[in-house]
Amino acid sequence: MTGAEASPTIVALSSGSGKAGVAVIRVSGSRVRFVLETICGAVPRPRVATLRKLLDRQGETIDRALVLFFAGPTSFTGEDVAEFHVHGSRAVLARLLAVLTALPGVRLAEAGEFTRRAFEAGKLDLAAVEGLADLIDSETEWQRQQALRQMEGALSGLVASWRTSLIDAMSLLAAELDFSDEGDVSGPLQQQALGLAAEVLDSLREALGGFGMGERVRDGFVVVLAGPPNAGKSSLLNALARRDVAIVSPIAGTTRDTLEVRLDLAGLPVILIDTAGLRDSADPIEAEGV
Repeated sequence: MTGAEASPTIVALSSGSGKAGVAVIRVSGSRVRFVLETICGAVPRPRVATLRKLLDRQGETIDRALVLFFAGPTSFTGEDVAEFHVHGSRAVLARLLAVLTALPGVRLAEAGEFTRRAFEAGKLDLAAVEGLADLIDSETEWQRQQALRQMEGALSGLVASWRTSLIDAMSLLAAELDFSDEGDVSGPLQQQALGLAAEVLDSLREALGGFGMGERVRDGFVVVLAGPPNAGKSSLLNALARRDVAIVSPIAGTTRDTLEVRLDLAGLPVILIDTAGLRDSADPIEAEGV
């Protein structure tokens, strides 16, 4: 089995899919150098942005691009990686992707495959992978900060400290069981081990206590505006959203269906829901909304 068959070289658009000034296409795998030689004419110096003309196999120009080469294992995936910073035209992107995937041993990446390869190469642990996903999805400042802390190892460091303490505790217990009758150990090793375990337990409880807040920051706080008709619920919704989301009228019962708006309130993600006024109504439509 060849290297290309064992680990196919993958390619994907790494930037947004819409029209933009610049778009980034990333390639990773054993045939990256072949890809660069084929469409750039040569492999650029590692980690140096180089302006190159990209050519298809017929010698026609696809675009002029900044090309970067990251030699494995010092790359995001641990493999050879290339990035093509091209003009963000849909036509340019479609043509370049078509040319790249027509090369032998090169295919489109599956969703999340670059990150999966980074994880398999030990470049990221599971907590960092989840942090990276949260960072990409972040919409508010609190979400960004939380995701960045996890991606940079806050949770991984905590778990590593728990593991070290528990291994130390197990070593102390093993020493007491194996050598206590030989006079080779001194002091209450069992108490030391129990002390380490208690410290880990306290740290675990503290961490678990913060997970609820972390989930709320990730998923958003759900706030329901409820109250009698004409209490100002829709006006408050519009004021917080800074736009006219709900119809405001002095006539009671204007809001019939729930209205949901996602907001960034001082960096916190909030899902604000406006509801129909709470009252008994002879109007069957309003009653259904209530």
